[in-house]
Amino acid sequence: MPKRSSIKRPADINRLAASIVRDAIGEGGSVADLKGKDPAAVALGRKGGLKGGKARAAKLSAEERSEIAKRAANARWKNKD
Repeated sequence: MPKRSSIKRPADINRLAASIVRDAIGEGGSVADLKGKDPAAVALGRKGGLKGGKARAAKLSAEERSEIAKRAANARWKNKD
């Protein structure tokens, strides 16, 4: 059985077709290239995102954290009838 590629293909049919053509003619190019994102901006956004939850939690009081947790639990169990 042939080994499958670990590259994810785009769900959009037009982008998938473009990806197949690029692979066929040897240009390569990954799915990430199709999104047109600047790698430096992505890295900077990730850096801030990794800090965000911890910084927010540090600012919340115990009562506020408890209330948020209760709302989250209710939302999770809402459709579990």
